[in-house]
Amino acid sequence: MLQYEPVIGLEVHVHLNTNSKVFCSCSTQFGLSPNQNTCPVCLGLPGVLPVFNRQVLINAIKMAFATNCAINERSIFARKHYFYPDLPKGFQISQYELPLAEHGEIIIEIDGNSRKIGITRIHIEEDAGKLVHDENRPISYVDLNRASVPLIEIVSEPDIRTPEEAAVYLKKIRTLVRYLSISDGNMEEGSLRCDANISLRPVGQEKFGVKAELKNMNSFRNVQKALEYEIKRQTTVLLEGKQVIQETRLWDVAKNITLSMRGKEEAHDYRYFPEPDIPPVIVTDEFTQEIKKSLPELPDDKFNRFVKDYELPLYDAGVLTSSISIADYYESCLKNYNNPKTVSNWIMVELLRLIPSEELSSDNCPVKPEGLCGLLQMIDDGKISGKMGKEILEKAFNSQKDPRALVEEQGLSQVSDENIIVEAINKILSENPKEVEKYKSGKAKVFGFFVGQVMKETKGKANPGLLNDLLKKELDK
Repeated sequence: MLQYEPVIGLEVHVHLNTNSKVFCSCSTQFGLSPNQNTCPVCLGLPGVLPVFNRQVLINAIKMAFATNCAINERSIFARKHYFYPDLPKGFQISQYELPLAEHGEIIIEIDGNSRKIGITRIHIEEDAGKLVHDENRPISYVDLNRASVPLIEIVSEPDIRTPEEAAVYLKKIRTLVRYLSISDGNMEEGSLRCDANISLRPVGQEKFGVKAELKNMNSFRNVQKALEYEIKRQTTVLLEGKQVIQETRLWDVAKNITLSMRGKEEAHDYRYFPEPDIPPVIVTDEFTQEIKKSLPELPDDKFNRFVKDYELPLYDAGVLTSSISIADYYESCLKNYNNPKTVSNWIMVELLRLIPSEELSSDNCPVKPEGLCGLLQMIDDGKISGKMGKEILEKAFNSQKDPRALVEEQGLSQVSDENIIVEAINKILSENPKEVEKYKSGKAKVFGFFVGQVMKETKGKANPGLLNDLLKKELDK
């Protein structure tokens, strides 16, 4: 049977987190009442002139550097014409023939192997508005708050070969925009959106097959599932001797299928021509180099440093650098408790089960780095056990109290006084003579019974290591 290979390219749209829109002074704040953030410019009324937002350019250049793109000294805006209710001007201001940046790459990791995904271009454009569909009546409302919110579109080369690679690539883009602080990358709110182009070709063939474009995917999981479905659909079409139709398809989240939406547009369908109201964007080398100097340490560099400086396993470094807020939290902890692997374990295993990874930061987490470090130091000092430390951490998280204060308030400090522990041991031994005889006759498993009883007697506060040593001594007398 003929085997087919998927060829996938992604077009990722990223909302830039500027205070005002790309061509006017309207706010970009999300979630306000419909049509509150509008003005004659973003409504496309006659006689108005757009003015380019400088911060949009700066943010876009940061992403260009982060993806190793070549930044063009001269780029121009164009009008992309199409007619839709949420596009008041009847065209979208975008970049076409001369984009801001081109020819970059992103490195992704799949099953321990590195894959290079090429970036065709990064260009700046404005977003359209949004249609809100009435669930009870066959009508839709138009909300133009989002019209002219600044976007960058990141277009990949058709280098992606599996749905899993597509999801990992998309996650890497979100990580980058968050590290750069140019977007929150929130897919649920539409700050990061993705269209996927996918075609199949016989294994070994160089020529691409006929592609379909997939839209309406608002999560990494949906991107992966939609591509998996489309691979199966196109494979069935080809094996039946039919032709795949070039079209745009929607992902139906409820049914987990793609549905035909319309024939795929070509560039000439949009009747591109240069935007007459905005002059060419000229960026000097001096300007771009100043922006480059302001870039933070990027995820790949931070990953390599964590492995080298802190001697962390690759998996640990990957988790800790997947979010800049996690990485910052981790390094804040190391300022007060210099045991990189222990801190890594507690963050990954204990903290990240209590709080989503994207929300773990010194500001958002109820347990501050100094509180976690204090807890770990108390374990090292024998004041509490490791098991108790985990329970205290969860209580501190839920109560929003410092773990150290919680230990003091609830009298949870570990008992390390030998006299108190020996007294509890002797009480339990005297109350259980039959179990003592079993132990002395060689039934070593009874030892665990005594440990449990002494722990119960001391309300779980006995130092476990000390308890085991003293219990053995008393039983061996």
